Amino acid sequence: MRPEKPRLLDFFESNHHLKLVLSLTVLFLLILETLIYLTAASQAGQRTRLIITNTEGQKIYETTGSTLSSYEKMVFESTFGPLDRYRMHLQTEERPFPFRAWLSAAIGVPVGLILIIAFAIKAFLNLLYGEPERHPEANPHPMPQEGRLTSLFEIFRGISVFHVGVLVVIGVVLFWMVPNLLGDFGRVAWAFLKEYKILVFGGALFLAGVLIWIIYLRYRLSKQVLENQVEIEKLRLEYHRTSEGRPLELLTASQTEPRSDA
Repeated sequence: MRPEKPRLLDFFESNHHLKLVLSLTVLFLLILETLIYLTAASQAGQRTRLIITNTEGQKIYETTGSTLSSYEKMVFESTFGPLDRYRMHLQTEERPFPFRAWLSAAIGVPVGLILIIAFAIKAFLNLLYGEPERHPEANPHPMPQEGRLTSLFEIFRGISVFHVGVLVVIGVVLFWMVPNLLGDFGRVAWAFLKEYKILVFGGALFLAGVLIWIIYLRYRLSKQVLENQVEIEKLRLEYHRTSEGRPLELLTASQTEPRSDA
């Protein structure tokens, strides 16, 4: 007989460490969230870069900060020569707080870590004690009168915390990747438009001409169809007008003819 598979909650309750583990988990999550916020905040604010150019205006060297350290100055002069022969420029830019990156990391990193730890524990227990036995359901074939509400309840009952966590991680990844993808596509499209504006303008004119030609052909086709329908309707009315007087003429002709059976 296979021993009963233990639960993590039973281990905590039996050793009286549940409160300690929960407290350490909450403390770890708070520290992690604080580190994520500090990392995101360090990327915001005013940024200054020192750019060194030659007499022709070509950029030779670039570093962060407003001055060169003694080591950077020694490396620069050993590579490019005396610093007095070059010009130094300060470039300052203001970076906003990366809200999207912070929100993605603040949600995705803790949820991802929890899912990884839970998966590792579950995999360890499955390898140690085997797969859990699946008990047959009491009512595998629900009655038709149970309705759609019962089916939805069964679907939601089958959703576990792992499914919710995976959906949250996927949503965070999409929230981070989709705007970046759209931004990169917009920059590439704008660069292509600036570089090949004549080609883009010619292609737009060609597509506009093709569209106008298609609309004109559809207009001519619709007009011809309407004219054909009008002609058909005229012929039909003419046919009905002539066919309505024909039986009367035949009747009068038959009454005026002499009888041949005298």
